[in-house]
Amino acid sequence: MKLLLTILLLAAPAVAADVPSGQPVSLHEVLVDAQDDATYLRFRFLAPLIAEGPDKISFATAGEDMKYLCETLALPYIAQYTLEGDKVVISFMDRITEFGVADPDAVQYFEAFRPESDSCIWDDF
Repeated sequence: MKLLLTILLLAAPAVAADVPSGQPVSLHEVLVDAQDDATYLRFRFLAPLIAEGPDKISFATAGEDMKYLCETLALPYIAQYTLEGDKVVISFMDRITEFGVADPDAVQYFEAFRPESDSCIWDDF
């Protein structure tokens, strides 16, 4: 059985412009995705600079930003809203996409983390 719950943001979307790369990113939505094997807390960010082009942000650079957002935004959010999950997934998308629906024109990056107290440990999906 799969349960997907969208957590409504109680205020305007958070803007996380202070990531290590300096790229502009904004929180689009937070999803609680309960699957048979684990519960994933998904933080989906709009990050337009990951799209193709001369100023494109690489996956390696975005990965550092994702870890930073996991520790500075996702973990406090999880604590504030008393969410429980096995893994935190940070995703970047160059345009808003519907979760779980393929969009061949969209560029998306994903990283999974295991939350441990105030740290995010890179983990496999």
